[in-house]
Amino acid sequence: MKELYYIDTHVHLNDEKLLVHLSEVISDALNNNVKKMFVVGWDLESSKLAIELAHKYEFCYAIIGFHPCNIKGYTDVEYNWLDEHLSDKKVVALGEIGYDFHWDTTTKEEQDVAFIKQLDLAVKHKLPVSIHSRDAHQITFDVLSAYCEKLVGGVLHSYSGSTELAKEYVKRGFILGISGPLTFKNAKVNKEVVKEIDLKYLVSETDSPYLTPHPYRGLENGPKYIPLIVKEIAILKDVDESVVEEQIINNVKRVFGV
Repeated sequence: MKELYYIDTHVHLNDEKLLVHLSEVISDALNNNVKKMFVVGWDLESSKLAIELAHKYEFCYAIIGFHPCNIKGYTDVEYNWLDEHLSDKKVVALGEIGYDFHWDTTTKEEQDVAFIKQLDLAVKHKLPVSIHSRDAHQITFDVLSAYCEKLVGGVLHSYSGSTELAKEYVKRGFILGISGPLTFKNAKVNKEVVKEIDLKYLVSETDSPYLTPHPYRGLENGPKYIPLIVKEIAILKDVDESVVEEQIINNVKRVFGV
């Protein structure tokens, strides 16, 4: 029987919680057949680390960018650095970027500026985007709708919106990142989204060290748990896990080019 091949399209190996035992995190992932990991930045320093890790480990790739909660005080210096490093051969996307109105660390106006600047850079470099949207579904959709014809695509990281909105996103060429909350018993909306959206528009991610899937909820998350997410997708789709795994591999190739 063929071994399954998993991909974590959104992991923070550059987070201090994982960095302190990184060799164990990576070993556990590989032992669970997680063969590719996309290390995502959220500010300047974490983006630098994402690139370092992507060059250190052949199976890692970097997604670099500035999270809406972390752009306070950023100037042309930071955005010029981002512009320069988006051409790195191991950088596969720009992110995670978007809107977050849950944490009161930056204003809507500051988030508007940061999002547009980074979307313009994604267009310039012909890179997909990794989108963060918390308590901001409508404004995120409106901005991305205005950009969808210029962008080469992107993923709605840890998608938590409605099924109706998900259908509109895939019409515009975006895909959905499916993470640990899908496995929660009370995750009715997440489960409905996966049932209703074609597998061609889904990818697996952990957001480690956060959003740990059931039955390990409350513990530190790691890419080793990707198989739990893929299994839940397969159950909801009523197909074999190998069907989900193969389609995710194809989706990653199509959107991220790896």
